[in-house]
Amino acid sequence: MINFNGNVTSEDNLLTNNRGLLYGDSVFETVKILDGKILFAEDHYFRLMASMRIVRMEIPMNFTMEYFEEQILTLAKAENLEKSSRARITIFRNQGGFYLPKDNTVSFLIHIAALENSVYQFEKESYEVELYKDFIVTKHLLSTIKSSNRMINVTGSIFADENGYDNCLLINDDKNVIEALNGNIFMLMGNKLITPPISEGCLNGVMRKQVLALAKKIESLEVVEEPISPFDLQKANELFVTNVIKGIQPITKYRKKDYETKISKEILLRLNAQIRLS
Repeated sequence: MINFNGNVTSEDNLLTNNRGLLYGDSVFETVKILDGKILFAEDHYFRLMASMRIVRMEIPMNFTMEYFEEQILTLAKAENLEKSSRARITIFRNQGGFYLPKDNTVSFLIHIAALENSVYQFEKESYEVELYKDFIVTKHLLSTIKSSNRMINVTGSIFADENGYDNCLLINDDKNVIEALNGNIFMLMGNKLITPPISEGCLNGVMRKQVLALAKKIESLEVVEEPISPFDLQKANELFVTNVIKGIQPITKYRKKDYETKISKEILLRLNAQIRLS
């Protein structure tokens, strides 16, 4: 089932002249539902509204945080997926026009799927990555939002699968490492935990925000946002990837370098404790 403009239906209402399909003229958010609640709902909502503003979509008056929570959880209840699931809300400009749309009005579509694990845990014990250098991410505002133009992530995922890697790391115009194919990247160098600033072109991740806040509470850590060079990866003690659905995934191998997982485990424990208290 799907939720199309507030109506839960078993029919797919997407048409062949949908602008999201034809031009990538859409933005989206993927949220995690746990025990009938949307985790980090406020952060997701404000990022979605910011994304709509960036791409000059008209924001309807009824697009409040409470409205979207209701729409997502209504679909979760209809599918009996309130316990543990993921939902994607896609907002696309209404049909009409070519590159220039006829107007800026929008529709939305919500899909939902079950998740096996309710709390966050490491998905894999062994996790190897490589740089993806076929295409780069440009340092501009569009790179920081979730739009349906994800061809770098798609082609990079195919490259990783064909070459036996679990993930790939993306680079920007300056050849700095900015993120993984499916989440933000963090690097531990001594007692300094580093993640690229948004100005590098990385996604303004919701889980990135949570991890930064949690890491700053660990007294032994210095937490900074600064560029990461590919050469830094070989000198790091730890690397890990973050996203809202999987939480934290440590990278255990990059080329000939093996990594520890101590800090990622500590932050994961703090993350799950925070969720239980919320």
